[in-house]
Amino acid sequence: MPQSNSVNRRIALASRPVGAPTSANFRLEETVIPTPSEGELLLRTNYLSLDPYMRGRMNDGASYAEPVAIDGTMVGATVCQVVTSLHPDYHAGEWVLAYTGWQDYGISDGEGLIKLGAEPTNPSFALGILGMPGFTAYMGLLDIGQPKSGDTLVVAAATGPVGATVGQIGKLKGCYVVGIAGGAEKCKYAVDVLGFDKCIDHKASDFDAQLKAACPTGIDVYFENVGGKVFDSVLPQLNTGARVPVCGLVSQYNATELPSGPDRLSLLMGTLLVKRIKMQGFIIFDDYAHRYNEFYEQMMTWLQSGQIKYREHMIDGLESAPAAFTGMLQGENFGKLVVKVAE
Repeated sequence: MPQSNSVNRRIALASRPVGAPTSANFRLEETVIPTPSEGELLLRTNYLSLDPYMRGRMNDGASYAEPVAIDGTMVGATVCQVVTSLHPDYHAGEWVLAYTGWQDYGISDGEGLIKLGAEPTNPSFALGILGMPGFTAYMGLLDIGQPKSGDTLVVAAATGPVGATVGQIGKLKGCYVVGIAGGAEKCKYAVDVLGFDKCIDHKASDFDAQLKAACPTGIDVYFENVGGKVFDSVLPQLNTGARVPVCGLVSQYNATELPSGPDRLSLLMGTLLVKRIKMQGFIIFDDYAHRYNEFYEQMMTWLQSGQIKYREHMIDGLESAPAAFTGMLQGENFGKLVVKVAE
């Protein structure tokens, strides 16, 4: 069903998943288009971002943000156009980066909106390379990872929107870059298009040996997006003084209990101590919102000069979002996953 001028479609959280989400955890509904009050705007969604962090919002547990309520609209960043404005700083027709979630229409009081202009080029880029994923890559690598020329940088989920950007920035900073991705096609893309020096398929039976061979002098910076067996292979290869920005742990998002096997916490803590490793998590807009303009200007320069390449995985229709989201958690997307909600 295409977007309508008379109905607001939304996708609600029908139930909390146990393990991997399924279609039963989501519900597509038709509701009334909301009406803005004084000081508010009615926004129409053109593009919706799908990101791994949304899996955590489906759980009812303590985290850095409130969970989505049962029967609540799934959260997410959106690129929207202003339909009606009762706010002095916005006008009908303007494009904005918003956070109205998985629905056709949303109300905003202007807080947190980022103006994209009247006719932005590639407006969906604000959900990826010029938005949260690109910003995450930029600050996580440069501020926490602190790469130096000649360093060996390893990045997991290397062809995703964050990992692909991390690796390319690393090359611009003079690093030897090794990516980790799922499948030969993604690994070939990382090397041939993104310019990585090597890329290792984490599905390979000899993954551990391949990673060691690709990093003969050890690892100076590891950008963590995955966790699990990938980190198990990375840990012993970290050099003294290595830096580990912790962006995500996608391999664990559907876990219902701790992994079986021996307790490796003492190994982790001992390695951090003996090798004086810095391992730091971060929440991009909570920690770095004040540096967004710095990032945006630099990333635009790199994009316009062709020094940074960017790939989107675009799907059509709001109703396609649940299946695309569950597929993303299994690594089925290739590039930044975006839903085109309307023309």
